Amino acid sequence: MKSGIHPEYRDVVFLDTSSNFKFLTGSTKNSEETIEWEDGNTYPLIRVEISSASHPFYTGKQKADKAGGRVDRFKKKYNLS
Repeated sequence: MKSGIHPEYRDVVFLDTSSNFKFLTGSTKNSEETIEWEDGNTYPLIRVEISSASHPFYTGKQKADKAGGRVDRFKKKYNLS
């Protein structure tokens, strides 16, 4: 790797603001905000709106359309057979 052209890779804490779920991982993202982690060290804090703890795909609470296609929805809406 060339020196001086790559961003600094460091440990950061990501905080899911919708579920208050936190996880520590490596990233090149930086933040002025910091948090003390369970190991006693201080890490930059990155706030995110969605993570695996709150995303419908991972939580199993996704909304699935079981009515079929447009024709099926039309027939259901107007009580047609």
